[in-house]
Amino acid sequence: MSDTDTGPEKVRAGRRTVEIHRPDKVLFPDDGLTKSDVVGYHEQVAEFMVPHLRGRPLMLERLPGGLDGPHFMQKETPDHYPDWIRRETVTKEGGTVTHTVCDDKATLLFLADQACLTLHRWLSRAERPDHPDRLVFDLDPPGPDFEAVREAARRLMELLDELRLPAVLMTTGSKGLHVTVPLDGKSDFDTVRAFAQDTADVLAGRYPDRLTTAVRKQAREGRLYLDVQRNAYAQTAVAPWSVRPKPGAPVATPISRKQLDDPELTARSWSLRDVEGVLRQAQSHPWADVTSRGRSLKPAAKRLDALR
Repeated sequence: MSDTDTGPEKVRAGRRTVEIHRPDKVLFPDDGLTKSDVVGYHEQVAEFMVPHLRGRPLMLERLPGGLDGPHFMQKETPDHYPDWIRRETVTKEGGTVTHTVCDDKATLLFLADQACLTLHRWLSRAERPDHPDRLVFDLDPPGPDFEAVREAARRLMELLDELRLPAVLMTTGSKGLHVTVPLDGKSDFDTVRAFAQDTADVLAGRYPDRLTTAVRKQAREGRLYLDVQRNAYAQTAVAPWSVRPKPGAPVATPISRKQLDDPELTARSWSLRDVEGVLRQAQSHPWADVTSRGRSLKPAAKRLDALR
């Protein structure tokens, strides 16, 4: 597919019209996928994706030249972004940063035009940035064997069942799985991260030959790493339905607990090479069996202490 400048296209999103510049720009050269393909995907997935973004500061992973060009992370919202794009200013060490927030389809399409391939969301909302309403375990495999990831996810979900904490699963589109627990937003980051670490320690203690919480790779000795480092102020996790900047354009995809038993499942089972497959997965509402109301950590912390 040629990379030619055919002039901007206009896409309607609600009350707004978004201009797509250089729609024929090839972003995934090995697959021939263009900016127009990326925008078209976001047009179709917006109804499923935007609810996971709404109200949350974002870190934007941009590849304006595609996979073969510059790759950078953007936190500060540029001045040239239109006025209707929501911005939220939050504190950081030594100052503040004004993040972009995606509350609607028009913003999602504008960001796709900016070659923001992956959206990384805060675990808290802009109005209460110090109090996360999501807790994330990142299951990072030691190698290409995804069976180790599926097994770790099963064991973690079983432990969360013991703690009476509903959780949901997502392929990352990269190497592993995220296990996410919806919270009520009443605990601060220090409390949430400490709980996540204690939970990971208990799980690693049950399966010391397969799981570890060792941060240093040299200390893992081939075991799967239970990563809880994302549970801290201003840290982010890849948003559901985000495209990852990797060959094949894999998509971070929510899955049901039952799908965890599929031997064909991998971290990259869904991609822009099969948008209809991604949409079928979205339309199956894989997280529908988990309550949208977040849970308090206090009762779970007491149960965890009893297990320890």
